[in-house]
Amino acid sequence: MRAARSALFVLWGLVTLAPWATAAVLISPWVSSTRLYWFCSAWGRVLLWGLHRIVGVRVQLRGWDRLPQGRREAVIVLAKHQSALETLALFAYMPHPLAFVFKKELLYIPFFGWALGRMDMVHIDRSRRTEAFQKVVVQGRRLAAQGTWVIMFPEGTRVPRGAVGAYKTGGTRLACETGLPVQPVACATARVWPRRSLLLQPGEYVLSVGPALAPQGHSPDSLMAEVQRWIESEMQRLDPEAYTSRNGVGQAPAPQPSH
Repeated sequence: MRAARSALFVLWGLVTLAPWATAAVLISPWVSSTRLYWFCSAWGRVLLWGLHRIVGVRVQLRGWDRLPQGRREAVIVLAKHQSALETLALFAYMPHPLAFVFKKELLYIPFFGWALGRMDMVHIDRSRRTEAFQKVVVQGRRLAAQGTWVIMFPEGTRVPRGAVGAYKTGGTRLACETGLPVQPVACATARVWPRRSLLLQPGEYVLSVGPALAPQGHSPDSLMAEVQRWIESEMQRLDPEAYTSRNGVGQAPAPQPSH
């Protein structure tokens, strides 16, 4: 039954993605970047509606009142990365336009990548790290000036449920460069959508927003240590069985610089 429901959800995603992405590409020259973002974000909500109806997955949002309330107030969102689900959910549910920092290879995915490339986001070449970070800084300043929130996943890649990846300091380096606060987000998503899997599990996942952390008085390393401390502490609170069942809990690697 799980496999059948998961397959039906994947079909739902494909059936809705193709026309929505095509429409996004066609209207992109005629609408503002903000309107295009909300048009594409609506697809995310439709996709997650299907996840709820077909598979039985529910979302719980916590700490949303901690997010900036002003339309022009920018922030850098730094989120836990366990599965594809938090990317979709943050895109769908955040109350403000986000600019994801992502690897350029995603642009080559049919329909999804074509629409992604039309949105005002930051795609980087991971093989050229110094140039990539400079692009993030330049684009981050521009996006912040227009009130867009830049979002990054400090671990860089999806980590297994209950694991702690190496937190890279690219996001906090950007915060220190721009003076923008960072907003940590814990995402307990792998319990329903495992890493690198399309076999989904009915249940509830949680997105929890932490307090904003100002970069003043911090180095990128010390600021990322604060981000990591809050996220991992919250993850253990949200999904304790996943962490207590693994060896080495509490021995997370120190933040790593992004070159």
